[in-house]
Amino acid sequence: MILSGKTVKFGDNIDTDVIIPAKYLVLLNPEELARHAMEGLDPNFYSRAKNGVILVAGHNFGCGSSREHAPLALKHAGVKCVIALSLARIFYRNAINIGLPVVECDAPNIADDGDELVVNLEEGLIQNKTRNAVFSFPKFPPFIMEILRDGGLIENLRRRLSGR
Repeated sequence: MILSGKTVKFGDNIDTDVIIPAKYLVLLNPEELARHAMEGLDPNFYSRAKNGVILVAGHNFGCGSSREHAPLALKHAGVKCVIALSLARIFYRNAINIGLPVVECDAPNIADDGDELVVNLEEGLIQNKTRNAVFSFPKFPPFIMEILRDGGLIENLRRRLSGR
């Protein structure tokens, strides 16, 4: 699974209230949620992300409450992958469960805003085409790759239960 796109970069300690503010949790449509993703930090995030981006962040991305709305809003806003120095565990699992790849990479200066990245999930490699640099990250276990390939845990279970 290879993902590519321009980066949108944020800093440390981006919590789920910043990713999707609590006042929008009443919205049931993921597309509506997406319009409000990251709006407190970047009011233009949705328009920047809607054609597909890779979100790059610092430490502790996704900390805070365990709301699954946060990765859902990012995915439907156009985020193809989140790369961070560290991810909150519940955010990590919620993201995998909805089919949003999230990668921990210990390279603090992996990209600047607008850099072009190629992420190879199978190989555990990130290529910054803008800087002509390559970074590695721990590969996902096979069962996580299967969930991501299927588009999330529900689709993975549907496929497995149908015998495909």
